[in-house]
Amino acid sequence: MNFWIAIALTAVGCYAVKLAGLLVPAGVLERPLVKRLAALLPVALLAALTAQQTFADGHALALDARAAGLGAAAVALLLRAPFLLVVAAAVLVTAGVRAMSG
Repeated sequence: MNFWIAIALTAVGCYAVKLAGLLVPAGVLERPLVKRLAALLPVALLAALTAQQTFADGHALALDARAAGLGAAAVALLLRAPFLLVVAAAVLVTAGVRAMSG
């Protein structure tokens, strides 16, 4: 398949998904279940992306420095640290583990 055909099909698909979202009747969007799902869906997607990026290494699961950094970020969040401190803790722990592992 040609590279530009794939890009065009992706663009059309993205537009179709956005258009489908705009065509949903307002009454459906006001239902409590839909509101609750709309509030929780971004959190679930972010958690899934974080897990995939942290524990996947190509075609297999991997426990490496990224997992240690995620753990440090989780501890910082539990201690109610500011966001920048959470990110800094994750970066420092990840870099430290990578430096020690050689």
